[in-house]
Amino acid sequence: MPRKPLLDATVLQAALEGLEQQRLEVESNIATVRTLLAARKPTAGAAPASVKPKRTISAAGRKRIAAAQRRRWAALKKAKKESAPKKRRLSAEGRRHIIQATRKRWAEIRAKKARKPAAKKAAKPSVKPAAAG
Repeated sequence: MPRKPLLDATVLQAALEGLEQQRLEVESNIATVRTLLAARKPTAGAAPASVKPKRTISAAGRKRIAAAQRRRWAALKKAKKESAPKKRRLSAEGRRHIIQATRKRWAEIRAKKARKPAAKKAAKPSVKPAAAG
């Protein structure tokens, strides 16, 4: 039984007509948008009324603003310095106590290490394990 072709001439003709109709609609929409854009373009001589001129500040005004900012920063730094807690110092006597305690602690650790190897040597068995063979 012969297979029927999927696309015959009538289907292709209908598709072509539909696409041409869509193209006409798109071209119509493009033309509408272009006319709207042309209507919004300002003329070369007329400036838009909403644009305000750029404001400038005098040198004296800039100096006043800078001086005020420097005063604010100085006050902030002063307040920070006053509120900072004083740094604690270790006295010579306190340091001496810490050194003595550290030396004592390390002496105890070394004494323990010196006792351990002697205990290990005495605890070792004198019998060697037999070789598995």
